[in-house]
Amino acid sequence: MTDFTPCLAPDRSQPAHAIHLVDPAGYDDWLSRQPARHRAAIAAQRLKPTGYASAILPGDAPESWSVVTIVANTASLSPWCLARLAETLPEGTYRVEGHEPGVAMLGWLLGQYRFDRYRSEPPTGDRVLLTGEPGRIDETLRLARATAKVRDLVNTGAGDLGPAELEAEASVLAKTYGAALTVTKGPELERGFPMVHVVGQAAGRGREPRMIELVWGRPDAPRIAIVGKGVCFDSGGLDIKNSAGMRLMKKDMGGAAHALALAELVMQARLPVRLHLLIPAVENAIAGNAFRPGDVLRSRQGLTVENTNTDAEGRLILADALTRAGEEKPELILDFATLTGAARVALGPDLPPLFTGDDALADALLAAGKAHADPMWRMPLWDAYDEMLKSDIADLVNAPEGGLAGAITAALFLRRFVPAEAAWAHLDVFAWRPVAKPGRPKGGDAYALRAAWAMLKARYA
Repeated sequence: MTDFTPCLAPDRSQPAHAIHLVDPAGYDDWLSRQPARHRAAIAAQRLKPTGYASAILPGDAPESWSVVTIVANTASLSPWCLARLAETLPEGTYRVEGHEPGVAMLGWLLGQYRFDRYRSEPPTGDRVLLTGEPGRIDETLRLARATAKVRDLVNTGAGDLGPAELEAEASVLAKTYGAALTVTKGPELERGFPMVHVVGQAAGRGREPRMIELVWGRPDAPRIAIVGKGVCFDSGGLDIKNSAGMRLMKKDMGGAAHALALAELVMQARLPVRLHLLIPAVENAIAGNAFRPGDVLRSRQGLTVENTNTDAEGRLILADALTRAGEEKPELILDFATLTGAARVALGPDLPPLFTGDDALADALLAAGKAHADPMWRMPLWDAYDEMLKSDIADLVNAPEGGLAGAITAALFLRRFVPAEAAWAHLDVFAWRPVAKPGRPKGGDAYALRAAWAMLKARYA
């Protein structure tokens, strides 16, 4: 994982290159007050007052240069306003002139994220940002590391990250924070989590399905459950995906990556909760014993599911995990899953749909998303669409015919396995950034993670 620790430091008046922040509204006035050599440098670099644009300004000595960058509003910085600088400036130490970097420290760190597991070139040096608010450093580092964990796990090829590797990630967390880890597989999985077993049974030796559970915190504390879909590769099963659809299916465990990262944030901060992390980990593979369209599956809860599409496997394994979570009577359940293409059609890659029947929980998550530039959009659990889940031969189907309202019907399917008394939110995350943005490179990425963490802190701190 990228080591972000050296990239933030307390400001003790040590030598540093100045970063001047200018917004479009104040640009002309600022430019008019600059010395001739700065105006000449700006003209030579063709700086325009547009977002993330920057220019190097000469100093009195070769090593005393500074930089100006354009931000949307100097009075209200975003997490990403310094991220492009962190990607492009030479290694060295920097200070934001006249401002505390505040929330922009996160983008500064994530602009220096690198996934280099498969690369041979050496890493670049660090760009260090000074802050007069050293108390914010630890939390910013925790958020950056949580985001990097999601990115690293999603970016890793499926050949190097299967159910056993997800188990290993959970084991490290358990040992680090003194949590109890339980892993169910083999005959016990078939008996206790039958839909997890059937989805993953076609995977080869060493990639067997399993249910991973971690429990941490005082037994008398409020109980919360965090559930993450852990499909380490999704071929589509016998309803096989085409090559384009399969290309990014290493990211189908993105929900598990989010759940692991959020669970670690909870334990690092010693939030006063009883945490139950659940990851059903499988590979949806093709073999002679793969589950088939038309099979009727029995769930842990007891409901039977007519399998109408082997490529709608994520909701099957989540159903068993949500049932298990509900058995411990949690007051709150959050699940993260790369669940439906319909969610991407509706809202695109950047905006995860939020499904919940709890208005207070929805308001808290949406407010946290807005406050932390980590947005989501509430979608309806439209009761009238429940009839789409009817089966002629079983209690329900996993994928209705026709493909209409696909993200909603998937959420309604999950709702069948959630206890009515628990506050529950389902986040259908993409876990992938198809186009790079400052501080957010193309590849695996975290969505709604910071918002969920902010909500938990506000609810339980």
